[in-house]
Amino acid sequence: MNHITLYKNTDWHHQLQSKLEDSGIECHFFLEHDFKLLSLAKSKILIHLADVNNRFQPVDFLQLQEKYNDSGIKLIHLWEDIWRTRPLQVLARIKSLLGLNVRIHGRKTKVYKIEKPVADQFIDENHLQGSVSSRHKLGLFEGEQLVAVATFSALRKMNHTENYKSAELIRFAVKAGYTITGGLSKLIKHFYLLQKSNDLMTYADRDWSGGEAYLTLGFALTGILEPQQFLLDENLNRKLKKDQEVQGNNPITFNTGSFKFILSF
Repeated sequence: MNHITLYKNTDWHHQLQSKLEDSGIECHFFLEHDFKLLSLAKSKILIHLADVNNRFQPVDFLQLQEKYNDSGIKLIHLWEDIWRTRPLQVLARIKSLLGLNVRIHGRKTKVYKIEKPVADQFIDENHLQGSVSSRHKLGLFEGEQLVAVATFSALRKMNHTENYKSAELIRFAVKAGYTITGGLSKLIKHFYLLQKSNDLMTYADRDWSGGEAYLTLGFALTGILEPQQFLLDENLNRKLKKDQEVQGNNPITFNTGSFKFILSF
């Protein structure tokens, strides 16, 4: 199959359906104004299947998402390139949203600093967006098993008050098949004890999340980032498209932006 043909077929829709049904998740397709949707039985979750080649703009995706959110239904935008490059992570995220994971309470875990290779491998295996550079890396362990990882930036001086310092929660990933109750909170508290930042900032990908978990932990919604465009290379890797950058033969995808959250200590 060549690069051009890849974007013309929709076999990935049926691959996703098959993998979900193999896991006992009943689902079915339907169309709404040319949007291709996958309904997950016995849940209030819909998956919008976004082909690389489509005629929509970010505003169309946002309006569709808001329509269902207003009805109490969570709608996820799943792009073709994300499914094709990270299917295991997609399936794990969907199962987590459906509440199908094994639950571990955070009090049964311990926090330790971990090295970059360990953090990178864990995040690459368990996060939709993979690993990126970070300064601080913390692991949550149940016995000898690493079950969650959080990575943080270095402290940054802010023009807030004298000696005010902020940090960013860059990645949080949980081992596929597990939910750690109180896990993120435990990692954040440990980071604060080590670094004593005045606040912690993070982002939630609007394609997948409204940031509900952050709100539960006491984060405040402080901003909404605009949608971004991405160029895809021949391996379907995303590269942020810069202003005025020529598309060439590279297909373009986009996201629906991000929510910005800040937790004050």
